[in-house]
Amino acid sequence: MSDIHGEYGLCMRLLDKIKFCDSDTLYVCGDMVDKGDESVHLLQFLLNAPNVRCILGNHEYGFLAYYWAMMKHSPSDFDGLLKDLRRWFQGDGRLLDWDTVDKLEALPLYIEEEQFICVHAGLPLDDDGRIVPPAAARDMIILEDRNFMRPEVVPKDGKCVFFGHTPTRNVCDEDVILAYKRPGRRGDCIADYYKVHLDTGTWLGGPLGCFCIETCRAHYVKGRII
Repeated sequence: MSDIHGEYGLCMRLLDKIKFCDSDTLYVCGDMVDKGDESVHLLQFLLNAPNVRCILGNHEYGFLAYYWAMMKHSPSDFDGLLKDLRRWFQGDGRLLDWDTVDKLEALPLYIEEEQFICVHAGLPLDDDGRIVPPAAARDMIILEDRNFMRPEVVPKDGKCVFFGHTPTRNVCDEDVILAYKRPGRRGDCIADYYKVHLDTGTWLGGPLGCFCIETCRAHYVKGRII
């Protein structure tokens, strides 16, 4: 899943709906924080769960950039710095502790597995239309890209790429996960897809969705009314 944006309650409801258990692995493609009221609560759950793997989104990166800038000016006053960092998060910022900051700072920009890659916003294509490996892509492309979401961006080959960042309503006018099948494939295994767009606009009132890698099915819980 991706772009939960502080909606801890929705996340818990979705995990309950899919019967998430110890034998499962959840991949979260960034933007866990901001906009919603329970960013820190959500972080503390996701970053401490042994079977949850997270990457940075542009919102986490923005918080870390602020933290790094503050460290240059007040590295000795850690109590004062933590109080200042807590103001970043609306709602439950008071819950922020150094353990959460340290674990957030340790997150990678991408996760690459045998059959798929998780990034926040996208990956560039080379001159031959092939996906540039995430280790060779610029950080800001991985975090901020707005080209990869376009339906006409079709990589020639490579692993399936999971990404979020931009609500899918900007592509199809619906708050649904978009899974793009490779030509001639049935769609019943993850290798049949070249990209899966996960951001269902939760912070805009859309549902929170997740995509099951084993069944290639999407599951949703209704979002908050705004």
